[in-house]
Amino acid sequence: MNKNAKLPETEEGTVLFNVDPIMLKYHYEIDYLHSYAQDSPFFAGLAQKKLLGSHCPACETTYATPRSHCMDCGGATHWTELPQCGRVHTFTTCHFGGEAFLKETPFTLILVEFDGAETLFLSRLLGADPDEVRIGMEVQARFVRNSKFLATDVYFVPA
Repeated sequence: MNKNAKLPETEEGTVLFNVDPIMLKYHYEIDYLHSYAQDSPFFAGLAQKKLLGSHCPACETTYATPRSHCMDCGGATHWTELPQCGRVHTFTTCHFGGEAFLKETPFTLILVEFDGAETLFLSRLLGADPDEVRIGMEVQARFVRNSKFLATDVYFVPA
């Protein structure tokens, strides 16, 4: 056993930003691989200008917000294409938002109902004055030109 062993000294050090409590600055960079897993077809559909929901063949239930299994019977669902026209079920005008939406405030969020679907789809409504939005208003899906594979790749406009 060598009691005189020690780590080699270097010129590197740490910048101290605060003493009480001690705060240090570290640079951290990482490439993150994200998987959409079973939701991948939904986002691939958006990139192809399609809205995909899920359908339970046992219950004949169609979900506008896709799910892998039926909420009623628990059976596996399969993908189904939703119409691109729907109606405003309810809405709210947001005067504050997260960083991604700050430049758009105020903006209108809507829950869209589609013929043949039992659940609603949350999205933004563009091109309508917030004072003119009404329940039952006909809306049409639009898609961003270059998909970012995000839920915001689809939005709605008055039909």
